[in-house]
Amino acid sequence: MKSQSRIVARYAETDQMGVIHHAVYPVWYEVARTDYIKKLGISYSDLEKLGVMTPLVELSCRYISPARYEDELIVEVTVGDLSPARVEFQYQVFRIGEHTPLNTGRTLHAWVDTKTFRPVNMKKRYPGLYASIERAWREEQPHG
Repeated sequence: MKSQSRIVARYAETDQMGVIHHAVYPVWYEVARTDYIKKLGISYSDLEKLGVMTPLVELSCRYISPARYEDELIVEVTVGDLSPARVEFQYQVFRIGEHTPLNTGRTLHAWVDTKTFRPVNMKKRYPGLYASIERAWREEQPHG
């Protein structure tokens, strides 16, 4: 499953050079990731109510071309890798109407218990939810 979130770049997100500040892209990644999870049928807050959180373990961000104030953008997210203990999301940011990404990125998250912050085996604790995420991830994998 691929999820796309529409963003309109706000003036407050620009830097002195008139381009979107580098620190904004991870915030946009979060918007897209949250939308992705909702498309699976559960919200982040519902996931936390179940007793699971997904703290960030790694973040990478590649800046290819600048986005500017009022640009209409699409942040595309897919699951890059999945295990019972971790989930990796991959992102591409496009200006609407263009096919070359302005930015690409990746975030790696652990599945942890909300009370103890100890790792959780999602496949064992929530097999139905894990199966849903795994099914969406498998749809994204190249066939052959």
